[in-house]
Amino acid sequence: MERQITDMTQKQIAEAFSNGNFELIYPYLADNVQWTIVGEDYFEGKKAVTDNCKQVASYFKSVTTNFNTVNTIADNNRVAVSGTAEFIRDGKRVSFVSACDVYEFNDNNKLQTITSYCIQDKTLES
Repeated sequence: MERQITDMTQKQIAEAFSNGNFELIYPYLADNVQWTIVGEDYFEGKKAVTDNCKQVASYFKSVTTNFNTVNTIADNNRVAVSGTAEFIRDGKRVSFVSACDVYEFNDNNKLQTITSYCIQDKTLES
């Protein structure tokens, strides 16, 4: 028997994912969740999404990350989070990304689809 999860709000779930706190959102992934990273990749199913989250989290641990959430917009079962991420290694910026993630939840408060738009700033390379 699957219980409805209500510990975190949809806005909190979305912001946790966008800021790389993936382990917090695993209980909120629908079994058939879909994650599209526009122009880069596509993952379907809870295992594929969590496997990619673990790979991304591993990279985040190898650098200093500075996430900045600019806007969070929530409407019905949809949340959009925009912001930036700066990645630093050995005191030098290795990457700067502007991103927007769009989340759609099902009626059980589980993430059904994630669409990520990530633009790497190539002008700021040092």
